[in-house]
Amino acid sequence: MPSNLPTDVRYNPSAVRRGLPYRSLTRLVAALGLTLAEAAGLLLISERTLARRQSDGRLTQAESDRLVRLERLAADTVEAFDGHAAEAKEWLTTPKTLLGGETPLRHADTEPGLRAVRQMLAVIQHNVAA
Repeated sequence: MPSNLPTDVRYNPSAVRRGLPYRSLTRLVAALGLTLAEAAGLLLISERTLARRQSDGRLTQAESDRLVRLERLAADTVEAFDGHAAEAKEWLTTPKTLLGGETPLRHADTEPGLRAVRQMLAVIQHNVAA
């Protein structure tokens, strides 16, 4: 199944400060096959708040920053899987024992969690390159 996971993430810091367009979130949600409830959880907001963002057409600065973090993680995962977006998507959305049974996407909602996920990706990338 083809995936539209991001492979390059570039945002101007001022755009993130202003808040990214809601469609930025919907693209990532569609690429990962997530529900809106899951997307709200990843942005650390309620579904009701997410509905308000949809109607406003824009995310807040904090939500935009989290979205960029998730997009960057998705792009790095595609790279670690040697450009295989479908494998990257599967890895990001499958619970991992090393992450306490959480998916890498969910585990990356804090800086320490993101570091743990990036360490796992480094191992994967090293093994693919070897």
